[in-house]
Amino acid sequence: MIKSQRINQLKEYVFEHESVSLEELVRHFDVSMNTIRRDVKDLVDSGVFRKVYGGVSVNHSTLVVFDERKDRNLTKKQEIGRLAAQHVEEGDVIFIDSGTTTIEMLPFISQKQITVVTNNFDFIHQAKPYPGLSIFSTGGMFERKTDSFVGFQSIELLKKYNINKAFVASTGVSLTNGVTNSSPLETDIKSTVVQKSLNVFLLIDDSKFDKYALTTYCSLSDIDVLVTNSTPSEEYVKYAEEHQVKIVTP
Repeated sequence: MIKSQRINQLKEYVFEHESVSLEELVRHFDVSMNTIRRDVKDLVDSGVFRKVYGGVSVNHSTLVVFDERKDRNLTKKQEIGRLAAQHVEEGDVIFIDSGTTTIEMLPFISQKQITVVTNNFDFIHQAKPYPGLSIFSTGGMFERKTDSFVGFQSIELLKKYNINKAFVASTGVSLTNGVTNSSPLETDIKSTVVQKSLNVFLLIDDSKFDKYALTTYCSLSDIDVLVTNSTPSEEYVKYAEEHQVKIVTP
């Protein structure tokens, strides 16, 4: 395995386990301790991870930048993107949220004839080759940490669009704190989209349940469809039934 592939798999492994020992990484990737030490140093230097005694862990004190977050639980996100895309029909006007899960819808909607409103810079860039996708950017200030457009201008523009399906992401979801996000700059945009859209789809992998971030942008009951990679706990299933939230899993 070449180094770049190993580093990407190493990122995903640490994100999934939150904290791992160097010995565990040596066994899992079948490389020498010196190789793992060098790889871990690269991860730590990025600022997303931090060294702990005998190992490495996720650095929760920072807002993880987009390029690092997109490697976390990638396989799960791709499956969620596929499931969500099945609900997109020809002629739809949809909103694609910023985030590393919503962008995974692109391969599955690239051949459709639809209108996409988005503040997701990476989605705009990657959708360029597909003429069937009419892209409308929200504009506003470019937030580098989330690869998204934010600010007052974005919100005012969103209020003018009639969106029939919105696909939104979240840093964490809980029954007490609702649907949350780490970036305050994005919160008002997400809230506006939820209020303006006929149908709201929340795309989250199973690591996001019972977690919450700095700001809440809507209640879980404001969501119409919850798309995730595995059936959530009975507590969430019961809540969904009581509040008419449809759960979609593989």
